[in-house]
Amino acid sequence: MSDRKAKPGSTMCENFDPTKCPTVGEMLSRLGDKWTVLVIIMLSGGPQRFSDLKRMVVGISQRMLTLTLRALERDGLVERTVHPTVPPRVEYALTDLGRSFGEPIRALGGWVFTNHDQIQKSRSDFDARHARENMKLVKLG
Repeated sequence: MSDRKAKPGSTMCENFDPTKCPTVGEMLSRLGDKWTVLVIIMLSGGPQRFSDLKRMVVGISQRMLTLTLRALERDGLVERTVHPTVPPRVEYALTDLGRSFGEPIRALGGWVFTNHDQIQKSRSDFDARHARENMKLVKLG
């Protein structure tokens, strides 16, 4: 990393600080985690109970949902509220920081929807090309 100060309009982040690089990496990893993305999307509509989240996030285990919510709470993206009822009712909601974190998630999701057909065609073309190459290798061998 460079000690240079970023100039407005440059490609380097204007608030660049090398001591923040580990956090940048951690948050990019969080953004790349499918469970985090799905939980953030489900919470963007408002607070949800654990059982509702478990039902909405198809395929997530109870343990993985618990770990994901704890990580999001630790990062300040989600807040956990225990309502004093019998039995206690626990809800999870996005914080202001969590809602702002949802912005790049929605942008990325929108990009995927916009480019879905092109992505699928590229994958099919690639798979077909490599299937032919693998068949040629098998025939030669």
